[in-house]
Amino acid sequence: MKISELKQALVGLAAIGFRLPDGTALPAHFHVTEVGLVTKHFIDCGGVERKETVANFQLWEAGDYDHRLAPQKFLHILQLSARMLGSEDLDIEVEYQQATIGKFGLAFDGHDFLLTPKQTACLAQAACGIPSAAFVLPQLLVAACTPGGGCC
Repeated sequence: MKISELKQALVGLAAIGFRLPDGTALPAHFHVTEVGLVTKHFIDCGGVERKETVANFQLWEAGDYDHRLAPQKFLHILQLSARMLGSEDLDIEVEYQQATIGKFGLAFDGHDFLLTPKQTACLAQAACGIPSAAFVLPQLLVAACTPGGGCC
């Protein structure tokens, strides 16, 4: 989900709800504790330099059971963060505390915001000798890069 899509979804809501990938609802007393601009500058295992930038929202809950973040308040937080986030319509990444900090994508089902799973991937599959998806046999899908295997 992009920032513009989040803003559009918030306009028509009376209340904000978030759901984890397993369908569990976040407690209604969650807080948006941070809105940030996160840039990851890295080199993939094929030697290609890359840069990714996302808008990052951190969700948190405490014993403040009477707290409820209204859609208008969330829009106000987004307006305050605009000078830092800039004008680019960035993808959104959400952090939420579980056993460790979970990182999620964000979607909207017309009623609730859905925290969607994020996956790792090899960005240099040709350099690692990973066959294209069209030619992968099911038994090869469980294989992983191993030390000395020439992948990474």
